[in-house]
Amino acid sequence: MQQFHWPAQSDASRDPGSEWAVHRSMGNTESAVVQKRLVRFRPDERPVIEGVFDRLLSTSCSPVPPGQVKDLNIDTFKITMGHMASDSMIMRVFKGICSIDPEVSVPPGGGVSREQLVIFLADALRGTAEERAPLVMAMAHGNKAAVTADQIREFLEDLVSAVVQTLTHRGRLRGWRPDCMGREDQGVKLLAEQLSSELKTLDQNMCDVACLEDWLFRVSGVSTYLELLICEGLDVGLTSRPPPTLLPQCRDAPWASLRCVLDIPLLLFLSSQLPAGNNAPWRLLFSTNIHGESFTRLVGNCKNRGSTVLLVKDTKGHIFGGFASQSWELKPQFQGDSRCFLFSVSPSMRVFTCTGYNQHYMYLNQGQQTMPNGLGMGGQHGYFGLWLDSDFGRGHSRARPRCTTYGSPQLSGDEDFTVDTVEVWGVGVPPEELEQDEKKKSVLDLDPEVQAIMEMTGKTLHSQGFREPEDDDDE
Repeated sequence: MQQFHWPAQSDASRDPGSEWAVHRSMGNTESAVVQKRLVRFRPDERPVIEGVFDRLLSTSCSPVPPGQVKDLNIDTFKITMGHMASDSMIMRVFKGICSIDPEVSVPPGGGVSREQLVIFLADALRGTAEERAPLVMAMAHGNKAAVTADQIREFLEDLVSAVVQTLTHRGRLRGWRPDCMGREDQGVKLLAEQLSSELKTLDQNMCDVACLEDWLFRVSGVSTYLELLICEGLDVGLTSRPPPTLLPQCRDAPWASLRCVLDIPLLLFLSSQLPAGNNAPWRLLFSTNIHGESFTRLVGNCKNRGSTVLLVKDTKGHIFGGFASQSWELKPQFQGDSRCFLFSVSPSMRVFTCTGYNQHYMYLNQGQQTMPNGLGMGGQHGYFGLWLDSDFGRGHSRARPRCTTYGSPQLSGDEDFTVDTVEVWGVGVPPEELEQDEKKKSVLDLDPEVQAIMEMTGKTLHSQGFREPEDDDDE
């Protein structure tokens, strides 16, 4: 395999505007532009990036006649990426590669050159928001100078769908069962709309490259999804950056009897919103289609179980819920902290975090005569952002115009709604597991003064030599 070499610096190479002239005088594989891109990768990764073109070329159905310029056509990408993306998404990737500066060794047949592919991989996988913005522009709508927000949303629908397809094809669903979950096609549209809603558009709902650059800088998920698709779709394995873990682990869900409100795109959305430390496997604590419509059962299954995600679907088809940062406890006072939030799923995906107006984060009570009995988040008694009555099946979401605690609007179809489905998932480490972890620690760890005194008196700390190494959470 031919390697790229750093060229001697010339007057032309010192001028950024004449880098392409350097390329034309030196040939494809020794372009200064390519060399500047390759330096972003570790030395052991550069042969991987350089070798992608030849590997893709070897999969092409059409042999290259002797003496003809080698290029990659769209059919080659369909063969390689067909299991992980739709034809429309593959065409978008192809257009993105072809959009690399037309002065860069463009094959006469309109295919992709070696240099275009290397530059695309560097910008897509290691580029800045400024470098990725033109690629997104091209993938959304050819090579025009501006795109509409709707065209970006359509691009995102293809991209999110490809991410879900890639996770499925690569066996990275981590215990989740899409066939037992909500409608994936609807989830794709909702997540794409949520991501595109972060765009700050110009007049007439248009976006130029600067708009896209600002958006990509603020909304990291788009670049993460694009990187996953390119790495997995083109089989680019980079040791310094393994594939991101986009889905939480699912533990022991009763899939044989469960029809889950969650879908894979919703999981992508919610898991990215959870505060640090809530990366334990998700565990189903309560579902109306398994445990029945019982508030007592809901309380019994969910209290003292660590942080949880609550999902509610009403009879109007609205889906919404909340993240409870602490264990639910039965008491007449509000509980929780500022990490709690409410969210909407359908008809739109949104997250509503604490406003700081009050501390009415969580509320759970039952069997009291003088206080409301039910489960609530945000607002105040009788006027919650989300409320499930202890008389199971009824609830309300009252916000005129916004919930004071979370700034959320009315989440349900009607202010006073009828419950269709309720699900609660444990997403934090259960308290009993935390207690077990604490018990495993030596008393010397819990009391450093005792350890210091023993060392000063010459006592040997035998237990230090027999401990199992602790897991590094940062790895």
